[in-house]
Amino acid sequence: MTHAAIKSLCAMAATGLGAAAIAGCGNDVPPNAVATVGDATITQSEFDKWLETAVGGQVQGGAAVVPDPPDFTKCVAAKKKAPLPQGEQPSDARLEKQCETEYDTLKRQVMQFLIQAEWIQQEADEQGVKVNEGQVKKSFEDQKEQAFPTDKAYRDFLKTSGMSERDILFRVRLDQLQRKLTQRVTDDARKVSDQDIEEYYAKNMKRFAQPERRDLRVVVTRTEAKANQAKRALDDGGSWRQVVNRFSIDEATKAQQGRLPAVAKGQQEEALDDAVFDARRGAVEGPVKTQFGWYVFQVEKVQGASQQSLEQSKDTIRNLLRSERQQKALDDFVKDFREQYKDQTDCADDFRVAECKNAPKDQSDTGPASGGNPGGQPAPPAAPTPENPTPQN
Repeated sequence: MTHAAIKSLCAMAATGLGAAAIAGCGNDVPPNAVATVGDATITQSEFDKWLETAVGGQVQGGAAVVPDPPDFTKCVAAKKKAPLPQGEQPSDARLEKQCETEYDTLKRQVMQFLIQAEWIQQEADEQGVKVNEGQVKKSFEDQKEQAFPTDKAYRDFLKTSGMSERDILFRVRLDQLQRKLTQRVTDDARKVSDQDIEEYYAKNMKRFAQPERRDLRVVVTRTEAKANQAKRALDDGGSWRQVVNRFSIDEATKAQQGRLPAVAKGQQEEALDDAVFDARRGAVEGPVKTQFGWYVFQVEKVQGASQQSLEQSKDTIRNLLRSERQQKALDDFVKDFREQYKDQTDCADDFRVAECKNAPKDQSDTGPASGGNPGGQPAPPAAPTPENPTPQN
């Protein structure tokens, strides 16, 4: 897996919050918790831990400053100490608003991560999907080897990012659970019969037809007079390379000595298209006026229309139907999955996000539209790594 992949597994760029801060008490969420999913509880300490881990990932050296609602005193003070462009002196109110916006955004990301992670784990338990801890460890070691050139680079990453190896292994385990769930959901959709293929071919034969194509040589000029000069030069025995270099204004075909290969009917402007497909092979034709200039051309080769047979099309159709069916199965599963688990998810008043049954009315569902994986892999923003020191959302 690539360095980018381990970054997504290794970090969360979010802002921390002290454990005693603003624990909500909405709905049936118990004290010292931020949400419940069925009988499972996401505790305030879990929330704080991931936030504090993430704030360490944002800070490259120095002390991590945690936004501290409701007044954000520490956050404002830290922003005042940060270097600013000359002459810029934002007010305390403006800095407080920045702190509030950062906190709200990152709090939402961490809540989504924790809730979706719980959904995936519960669905895996429900379906009896398990991962081997040895395989989790091996996957982690393989990714670490690709992402970090030395063990020291990895240790430095842990130190500067605020991540622990346990945190990373949790993400690797979650990723493997998700992959297995996806495989289980889509396994049946892989089956495509010969009859399915034959029916698809009969209904879509045109998709497997190749129209007549013509290889051309062209000279494009700005004026009709220049086009006539180019044509006379060709008629007098001049080579296409020489004539194109002297007269053509089209850099793309000029670089290919005037070659314009595999032109199918309907690809060019109507006047040129008609002229090309009415032309005899080997004759120098034109000039033909288009919006791009005047064309002089020659048809060098004609490749007749053809129809790919059912036998020749089988593999293509099988893969196409398999892909469509797998995607539909996954889309259907994800839709039901999100509805089911969202209905079981209650969040404390200060921690409501789109994944909560009691989500704010102005928040829409944040799951993947395509259902790329069951429930959507919890995917907080990328955090810094040795090669990418700047967190990105």
